[in-house]
Amino acid sequence: MSQPLLLTGAQLVDGTGAPPRPADVLIENGDITAVEPPGTLPTSLPTRDLTGLVLAPGFIDVHSHADNSPLLLHHDTTKISQGVTTEVVGNCGFSLAPHNPHHSAELTDFLQRLFPPQELTWSSFRDLFEVTDQRGYVTNYCPLVGHSTLRIAAMGTSKATPDATALRAMQNALEQALEAGVFGLSTGLAYAPATFARTEELCALAEVLGGHGHYVTHMRNESDELLDSIEEALTIGAIAGSTHISHLKAAHHRNWGSMPRAIERLRQAREAGHLVTQDVYPYTASSTMLASLLPDELLAGQTSEVIERLRSPDTTHRLQAELDDDSLWHNVHIASTASHHHEGQSIAEIAAAQGRKPVDVLVEILISERLQVSMIHFCMDETDLETALADPCTMVGSDGLPLGTGGKPHPRLTSTFPRLIARYSRDRTILPLGEAIRRITALPAERFGIPDRGKVLPGHRADLVAFSAERIADRGDYQDPMRPPSGIEWVCLGGKTAVEHGEYCGERLGARLLPV
Repeated sequence: MSQPLLLTGAQLVDGTGAPPRPADVLIENGDITAVEPPGTLPTSLPTRDLTGLVLAPGFIDVHSHADNSPLLLHHDTTKISQGVTTEVVGNCGFSLAPHNPHHSAELTDFLQRLFPPQELTWSSFRDLFEVTDQRGYVTNYCPLVGHSTLRIAAMGTSKATPDATALRAMQNALEQALEAGVFGLSTGLAYAPATFARTEELCALAEVLGGHGHYVTHMRNESDELLDSIEEALTIGAIAGSTHISHLKAAHHRNWGSMPRAIERLRQAREAGHLVTQDVYPYTASSTMLASLLPDELLAGQTSEVIERLRSPDTTHRLQAELDDDSLWHNVHIASTASHHHEGQSIAEIAAAQGRKPVDVLVEILISERLQVSMIHFCMDETDLETALADPCTMVGSDGLPLGTGGKPHPRLTSTFPRLIARYSRDRTILPLGEAIRRITALPAERFGIPDRGKVLPGHRADLVAFSAERIADRGDYQDPMRPPSGIEWVCLGGKTAVEHGEYCGERLGARLLPV
């Protein structure tokens, strides 16, 4: 049993959406046992003075790709330093399990487009969790199972429609993942091989969730076919039991202004009785694999097959016609490459320096780096972002790419949550502070079935963050993205200090959680 701790002096934002109020909070054995007006609880208790700070539940990152963080030799502090104490991983159809040895090369190849190289020593989620549980977690870990990973385990990277045997194998693997403790099913329908999946395939998987599960989707299209993609997501989610739309956006200038229609369609679905939510990240640039700029059919199969197609002059001619957009190349920046060449440069800058056409540069980089290239794409409108943030069912996720690939990743990896509070609550007043905190604490905890987190209430776990409302700020930018934020003074998990005066204390205090 640990010593009790009384937290005094803070302005409490409890996660319910209520405005800040003065309160004292008592922690005993890792749990919150009392929340009372100042001076009510015994002053003889060991005390931590948080005068001048806001005390809130630990933040929940509902869209993380930190699946591999427990496996890293060093500690991934990118989230705990922001005040994040819980992460939902396994998003966009990417998860580290299940792994079918018969398709090991294909899964390894697929995962290395996003994650650093990793030896797959496990098969099932149970096997994976034995490894990650033994390594430990910096933050709490809430995994989803990725549809693409399920599909590869059943049928490799084929673009074919699964036959009855393959579909049943996917359903069985999903059942086993749920039994092992995953929180739901994610899809990444913009990425091969998931892009080849028909809606019927996804509905058949959604049936496994039994009408009370979580369907979490990177939709098929976030630009010209945004509204059609929302309809598909709602169809699948209605069978699963709920729909959660990942990183909702209206991409590309020609689609700016579409967000009100998207938000209205989601509101209509909720009024019709569907459980529907969405998340955003508070930036107008996205980040993903550079290869996602290619047409779907070029991405079928393994990396060697994709590269062989890219070497064809016919492919280059086709891409010249389909990607003939000068503004695109100025807005696409290389974030990381396997060789670390070109990081931080736009495709336009590289092409100008080499006296070449941007498409030729794109193809050459993808071939030379064997598709292991991530990009930052400036493609969204601030007004659309603020429209999405204003909706009461919008949560926030970092969508930070996994650590281990180096380069200059999107600053959302290190700065998402301080940026939400500083820019969109304090400075632009899009959300009152109490509501901003609800969106990153109680709302995601309730929506994803994360146990005993998200509110500062008796009976909840003492996962907490204390920050300065005046000094909190995102400091990472696109040229120096790994700078930690300012203003995060103290973070604890289960009542144990993880961050002190903005510095990580060096102990993995998180846990793998089980859904409720």
